Amino acid sequence: MEGLDALTRSLARRTPEQLAALLTRHAEPLARRPAPTELRGLAGALWSYETLHQLVLHLDHPRLQVLTAAARISQERARNAAPGPAAPAPGADYQSLMAHRLSFAHLATEPVPPEDVFAALGATPPGRTRTAAETALHALYDDGLAAPTDEGAIVVPPRTPQLLAAHDPGPLLADAPRPTPDVPATSAASVPPTSPYDESRAAAATLAATLDRLLASLATQPAALRKSGGLAVREIKRLAKAAGTTEPHTRLLLDLALGADLIALTRTPSGITALPTGVYDDWLGRPPGARLAPVLAAWSGLWDIPTHTPFGETPTALVRGHDRHAPALRYALLAALATAPYGAGAPLPSLPFTEPPEQETGSYTPWKDLLRAADWHRPLAVTHQPMAGERAAHTLHEAAYLGLVAHGTLTPLGRALLTDPRSLDRPLADLLPPLLEQAHFQADLTVVVPGRPAAALAALLTSAADRESEDHAVTWRFTPASVRRALDTGHTADTLLADLTRASATGTLPQPLDYLIQDTARAHGRMRVLPAACCIRSDDEALVKELAAHRALHDLGLRTIAPTVLVSARPPAATLDALRAAGYAPTLESDTGTTTVERLPTHRATAPTPTRDHRAPLALAHRLLGVPAPRQEATKPGGE
Repeated sequence: MEGLDALTRSLARRTPEQLAALLTRHAEPLARRPAPTELRGLAGALWSYETLHQLVLHLDHPRLQVLTAAARISQERARNAAPGPAAPAPGADYQSLMAHRLSFAHLATEPVPPEDVFAALGATPPGRTRTAAETALHALYDDGLAAPTDEGAIVVPPRTPQLLAAHDPGPLLADAPRPTPDVPATSAASVPPTSPYDESRAAAATLAATLDRLLASLATQPAALRKSGGLAVREIKRLAKAAGTTEPHTRLLLDLALGADLIALTRTPSGITALPTGVYDDWLGRPPGARLAPVLAAWSGLWDIPTHTPFGETPTALVRGHDRHAPALRYALLAALATAPYGAGAPLPSLPFTEPPEQETGSYTPWKDLLRAADWHRPLAVTHQPMAGERAAHTLHEAAYLGLVAHGTLTPLGRALLTDPRSLDRPLADLLPPLLEQAHFQADLTVVVPGRPAAALAALLTSAADRESEDHAVTWRFTPASVRRALDTGHTADTLLADLTRASATGTLPQPLDYLIQDTARAHGRMRVLPAACCIRSDDEALVKELAAHRALHDLGLRTIAPTVLVSARPPAATLDALRAAGYAPTLESDTGTTTVERLPTHRATAPTPTRDHRAPLALAHRLLGVPAPRQEATKPGGE
């Protein structure tokens, strides 16, 4: 247990802030285990096989090389110090075979002098390679993946040799390869017409609008999951049509919304459904940039590539991801693109993906150069995995759709995500202007919002008009049917005109819109549908006769029971739909004779877990170190 003792002593020498930083970096794998109550418990959690299996995926080339070399030298020393038992005889039982495989000599490690590790890597002083190796070793110490003994030797977790047995160390590369080596000077003809910033701003605006429509559709009609898990294809098609995007992007946005706690999976008597949470209501009131920040942060840590469906599998969404390599792959690709000069990066590969052919000279293609550069940043997560090129291609297309990549390089938003996924509010606020509270009403019965409308304005216009287009400006059009829809939800002509006038940028409404609302309101409610399975009544006897003789209403089986009353064979909802499809404007009436206001249903679920407290790692660090936490600063007078 010498290794755990060394790691425990190393952790004890840290300040609370340094220990809190380690807890924050390793929050995801440590969250899968009980919270430690002492430093040795934290050391055991860091060196457990499950935690190590996740942490080594996020090691770059120098750190992985140093850890692998130290682990192999350490295991060789352990074998020499305590040879393992003789191999089992032929025909031995399973228990004997496993006892030999897991014997002490195969699991034990011995301290290794740093100079032996550096010599194995060819990192002789002085030079860039030696500096990179020493820096990598100190980074391993900081992350708790290795620990120094009191004599200065290196100890590594006992399971490390088995975990990295298949990794080929090869020569140590001090610097990351560039994704576009030997790029000639960029000519004016090769410079893209738009900058990465402009591309990112356009992508962010489209993403915000698409996500808004998707979640609004889900709030109106929750999506049912299959018994085997995941959304059915028909549900994905429905939501894609409502959001105005493709099915792969719909799957991506659904998984990101689930990761950001905007939607949750809820068990109902009819099965499991996906619907928005209470967090969604708060999300609607935020500025556009603050809306996208948790969604993009969820993408960086998602254990899946939602737009990638391996051959033979059915595309689906809202399935718990099992691809633990996906976050490291994203980071590697973004880190590689961060060094690509503007206008010289490799273009996105087309989908469906086919491996680009290598040049006849045998040199790398731009795509191979990019993967080679990404491999340096996360060696175990890129080319070591099956379907490496296909998974990387889909990841880059997702990044471009989210506004993180453009023209073969990172956008400013992509660089911010690469630096810290939790600090995206400022770059997103620069990309997306504030929401607009007013619109421009025009005489052709259209209304234009020259930007992103606020939630209240969008809800008002959607309730009384039909959305026609959405680009840099959003356009709605008023029609008799759309105005009737607003009247059906409880508006009167006066309240609707008043609300629209307050939303007008000029404070007035065009006369044609005023006439349309007044004329539609006069015809609204001339007949009433009773919920008695069901009756239609109207004070206009001529209108009742007209309805009874209307051919389009034949399926209702209308019968006249009084000069002002008809009986329908269909339920109230079906009768209302048929009358409106025929061009009439009925209203629903309760059994007490009052008009029933029709409203679209809204559904909410409870978020599965509360938002993490960013102060929790520091508080835990104080408890583990036995250092009293500083008292909270008293609130200044005046509430400052």
